[in-house]
Amino acid sequence: MPRSRRPRATPQTLDLFDGPIPSLPPYKAKGPLPSRPSTRPEKAVSDAYGGGLVAGVDEAGRGPLAGPVVAAAVVFDLNRSRPAGLGDSKVLSCAQRARLEKAIKAKALAYGVGVADNREIDSLNILRATELAVARALEALARDFPGAVPVALVSDALRLPLEARPVVPLVKGDRRSASIAAASILAKEERDRLMDGYHERFPQYGWGTNRGYPTAAHYDALAEHGPCPLHRLSFRGVRPSSGAQPLDLER
Repeated sequence: MPRSRRPRATPQTLDLFDGPIPSLPPYKAKGPLPSRPSTRPEKAVSDAYGGGLVAGVDEAGRGPLAGPVVAAAVVFDLNRSRPAGLGDSKVLSCAQRARLEKAIKAKALAYGVGVADNREIDSLNILRATELAVARALEALARDFPGAVPVALVSDALRLPLEARPVVPLVKGDRRSASIAAASILAKEERDRLMDGYHERFPQYGWGTNRGYPTAAHYDALAEHGPCPLHRLSFRGVRPSSGAQPLDLER
C-alpha cells in the first residue's frame, strides 16, 4: 500500500518568502544567504502593504537564567543608506556593536526598545514575555516617532501574534534584513547595559561576562549562593530560595 503523503502545512516561518503568506504575494529568495543584510525583505513587505513603513524587530535574552528579555524595533528609510557593517549582533565585537548602536540611532527613521523583566517571564513564560517586550518596543517607537509608525513588521523567525499589524517571520532574518539586524544590535546593547548594572548589585554570579546565560560558572554560583531576586525561577536549573524576593526594577 503506498504511503500517503503528509499535507504540507501553511508556512509561517519562511525563507524570504517561501509563500504564500496571508495578505502577501508569493515571494522566494534565490541563491545563498547574502553577504550582508539589506532592505530587500522590507521593500517586498512594504510593496505588499501599499508602500507603508516596515519595522524590523528582534530580541536579546530569551535563553539566560537571569535578567530581562529586551526587544527592539527599527524603521529605516528604504531610499537612503544604512549604517555600514550591520550584521548579526551575536557575531559582532563589543566595539562594533557600540559603534553601530550610535549609527543606527542616527540614521534610522524610528526605533524603540522594550523590556520584560524576570518576574514577567516567570508569570507569563518566555515566549509571551518576549511578545510583551516587542509590544513595548513598538509603543516606545510610536511615542518617540509618531510620524514613522510601521504598517507591518519583519522578525527573525519569531512568530508574534500582534493584532495591530502583520508580522512576517524570516529564517535567518538578522542575516537578510537590515532593520532586523539593527534591532538585534539595539536589543543586545540595551540588555548588556542592564546586566552590567545588575552585576554591580550581585557580582557573585559573574553577569558582567556571562550576561545571565547558563554557563558552568553561573551554575556553580547558583549552587553556592542560590538564586537572587533577578533570577528566572521558572527556568530549569534555577533553584528557588526562601530569601529571594521580587526586585522592583523600576527603582
